Amino acid sequence: MLRTMSWALVTVLALAMSAAGAKPPAPPASAASVVRPVAAAPAESQLVEHGQYINGSGAVVHSPACTISGQAPAGASAQCRDGTFSFS
Repeated sequence: MLRTMSWALVTVLALAMSAAGAKPPAPPASAASVVRPVAAAPAESQLVEHGQYINGSGAVVHSPACTISGQAPAGASAQCRDGTFSFS
């Protein structure tokens, strides 16, 4: 859905810029071709949830997750109020 919204935004911007006589922006690179830094990853075997996202700096970060033991995993930066550990 986010990719669809990105293409819609690029299309709207391109139409607006062409109406103003400006050059439209290049389409966004596919996610597969973009190289992003990866933050230190926790041991997946210790986590209940398994997911990741791209933060504002473009780094791939593990999504907040609970641990099997309840202890902070390696790479955790904070414990959230809901008990999950953050890796941002």
